[in-house]
Amino acid sequence: MDRDAILAASKKHDIVPGRVYKYGTAGFRMNADLLDGVTFRVGLLSALRSRKLNGQTIGVMITASHNPAVDNGVKIVDPMGDMLEQEWEVHATNLVNAPSHEELVDYFYKLADSLKIDLTSPGKVIAGRDTRPSGKTLVTALADSLAATNTAYTDFKILTTPQLHYLTRCINTAGTPGSYGEVSEVGYYKKLVEAFYRALHGRRVSGKLNVDCANGVGGPKLTELLKHHDSSKTGLEVRVANDDVLRPEVLNLDCGADFVKTRQRAPASPKPAPGERWCSLDGDADRLIYYWIDPDTGFFMLDGDRIATLAASFIADLIRTAGLEGQLRIGLIQTAYANGSSTKYVEQHLQIPVVCTPTGVKHLHHAACSYDIGVYFEANGHGTVLFSQDALQVFKTKEPQSPAQKDALDTLSALGDLINQTVGDAISDMLMVEVILAHKGWSLRDWAMTYQDLPNRLVRVEVGNKDLFRTTDAERKLSHPEHCQDEIDKVVKKYTNARSFARASGTENACRVYAEAATRSEADELANKVAAIVKAYGG
Repeated sequence: MDRDAILAASKKHDIVPGRVYKYGTAGFRMNADLLDGVTFRVGLLSALRSRKLNGQTIGVMITASHNPAVDNGVKIVDPMGDMLEQEWEVHATNLVNAPSHEELVDYFYKLADSLKIDLTSPGKVIAGRDTRPSGKTLVTALADSLAATNTAYTDFKILTTPQLHYLTRCINTAGTPGSYGEVSEVGYYKKLVEAFYRALHGRRVSGKLNVDCANGVGGPKLTELLKHHDSSKTGLEVRVANDDVLRPEVLNLDCGADFVKTRQRAPASPKPAPGERWCSLDGDADRLIYYWIDPDTGFFMLDGDRIATLAASFIADLIRTAGLEGQLRIGLIQTAYANGSSTKYVEQHLQIPVVCTPTGVKHLHHAACSYDIGVYFEANGHGTVLFSQDALQVFKTKEPQSPAQKDALDTLSALGDLINQTVGDAISDMLMVEVILAHKGWSLRDWAMTYQDLPNRLVRVEVGNKDLFRTTDAERKLSHPEHCQDEIDKVVKKYTNARSFARASGTENACRVYAEAATRSEADELANKVAAIVKAYGG
């Protein structure tokens, strides 16, 4: 590996001086104009990561998900399609913050030495990007760093984030007993559609589904998947909406999963008619929110909490029917943003253990891995179901004692293939929801009747210094600033069935305040009062 080549390549990709960059759950995410040098340096780290892991393929995804079109981001995907190992987030942060090109190259070699990485060994990286125009420039920066480090590189061009995770795992498991699928975008579509047919097991989806694709990459990719799907076999008819990827400025604009969840209303256009079944993806197609307009009561949303409880309930029933109760452990993982009613429903009605983790998919994913079947969804609609290798083996090898047991085992096995095991995948999750509703014979209204959400409100509060705010108890309480949590607790006690917490944003100089209470007016009032407390302590 030629030091001068790395230095020369680096000089073509400056970072913006004076900024501090931090690798988080979303990788590095910010205004796209700031990312050229950052992406180059992420390429250097991915080259080291691959070599540290004996030449396994590392993925790099360029996306800013639900953010506005002017933003972009870059994050690393580990060999099994999961998030970058947490210890390496520190290396990423340090590498990107090297103040000069010379110090960057020095740190690169120093890191390789300290981690005992053989720089003469081969490394492999694949990349994907969403539909943002800035992605093309950033991919060039990535390619330059990989060329300078003699790292084999494949650009899969425009993909959803879950597709890049899928491909990374497929490449690293190819030719092994744990092979995850065909190493191609078409292989992804075929795997999902075939598993969808198997999971339905002859049952039919009832009613057309309208899918708002946030004018992002999910639009063309869902359209591609539907080319492999025969609606006469399943009854699923999909109308793809908000799939304009030719006008970058409309990406995530007044539509998409994040808009629906935070505004708690349907997209501005096209306007859903009363009774229609709708769901929304976000800009990189890893979040999913369902909803419909009730003719009498108006907009009703089925968010990540609802999807998690639907999946956990259905899978737990299948486990019982298959005669596996007591053999396989199932758990549901939530964050502090989960509605209190959903937690109560899972613990008391479904009698499934619930674990609360800090916000961020990496925390939920890690906790879900400790179960044979770990269901995790953030309230924002990002989540999946993880099946252990032992569980998947049991579904395939257990001898059924009755037709009902065989049906349950076949369905569980099909769900293991249908649900993306690497990361939250809005398209895969959407097909899972349709399978469950078809098995239960439920409409969206039936699904909504399982429990009643506590009214809640999420408020963004701009503060002078977000780093003043530190949390404990899975981010449900503030440890700093001192006395701030005491004041929040005093206010919460004045309301019925109330809960509220504040936490610093991971990407902005702001705090998020969540509040829930027995009535809409109480939840709104509580959120505003807690926001005022946070503002006063915000520096």
